[in-house]
Amino acid sequence: MIDGTEPRRLPPALLALTAGAFGIGVTEFVIMGLLLEVSADLSVSISSAGMLISGYALGVVVGAPLVTALTAAWPRKHTLLALMGIFALGNAACALAPSYEFLMLARVVTALAHGTFFGVGSVVATGLVAPERKASAIAIMFTGLTVANILGVPFGTWLGQAFSWRATFWAVTLVGLVALAVIALFVPRETAPRAPDWRADLRALARPPVLLGMLTTVLGFGGMFVVFTYIAPVLTQISGFGDAAVSPILLLFGAGLIAGNLLGGRCADRWLVPSVLGSLLLLAAVLGLMTFAVHSKILALVFVGLLGAAAFATAPPLQMWVLSRAEGAGQTLASSFNIAAFNLGNAMGAWLGGVVIDGGWGLNALPWVAALVPLAALAVAILSLRLERAAEVPALEVQPNTCT
Repeated sequence: MIDGTEPRRLPPALLALTAGAFGIGVTEFVIMGLLLEVSADLSVSISSAGMLISGYALGVVVGAPLVTALTAAWPRKHTLLALMGIFALGNAACALAPSYEFLMLARVVTALAHGTFFGVGSVVATGLVAPERKASAIAIMFTGLTVANILGVPFGTWLGQAFSWRATFWAVTLVGLVALAVIALFVPRETAPRAPDWRADLRALARPPVLLGMLTTVLGFGGMFVVFTYIAPVLTQISGFGDAAVSPILLLFGAGLIAGNLLGGRCADRWLVPSVLGSLLLLAAVLGLMTFAVHSKILALVFVGLLGAAAFATAPPLQMWVLSRAEGAGQTLASSFNIAAFNLGNAMGAWLGGVVIDGGWGLNALPWVAALVPLAALAVAILSLRLERAAEVPALEVQPNTCT
């Protein structure tokens, strides 16, 4: 196991993991801003181009447990290097794609690295720091994902629109190669290779606290995507902003992501259970109040930033929650499954938002419906805590009467 007695400064290995997270974040989300360019170049509809997003998400959900299982016996550093190699090759294949079908396949292959990278990376990150800073270490690695949204995605979109969408994927390939190099240079090797114990891993994964933790992740993170997936029409059709204002407004969302992520990690280091419960309650409150806030331009701006902060304040506590429930055997597998749970929440939230709109309730109903989802996550988390506490209560033993 990697020693966790580093000084207070950030270990270079943790920054290397953050660089990898940045590249993965860019490649996941940048396609959203390039749908028109891809559809025109490959002669497909915009809706077909949009399926490239769904294909990537499916690759994450399937790849997280599969790739984690296949690499279970590898040293974690070797796993991370292999994943960044897949990531770089996958993005190069995207840049060279001669057809829509080839691009879809390349996206899915690239996504196979996503879940296991964050899953294994979370375990490695917690081993790089002192025990009281584990959640903060996860938050710092996840900062690469948030910075990708606020800086990498806008730059990648501009690059693709100014030159070609293929240029964007070449740029992301370069990011992947840089991340591969810094991981090779700074992430320490384990003292001994791991011997996988499938039975122990599966037993740890099947424990009710772990399963309920992952369900909490799906519901907790999914609530944000009920609104965020449709944030552009909400801002233009309800708040009254012009189309050109949407991208600058989303910078507020990105700033909120970074602030909430780091704050969530710091709070989870001190008070894990209160951080999980409190962040879910905060997210539900922000979403509920957005029902009224989006009717005012000023309040809409404020709540877009608050939404980003509240949503990502849940991320480090939820990841640390599952890791702590799978302490020992199965921790890496549970961590990767929980990354898949985040992505499943994304897909679930987007689907639920579509159901609300198609059902005739309209954009106005999205925030309050979204607020119900983290409240459901809160109920699951409370149920999990009660089951854990009930299991900890020792059964009363009847002592035989020894008096004569």
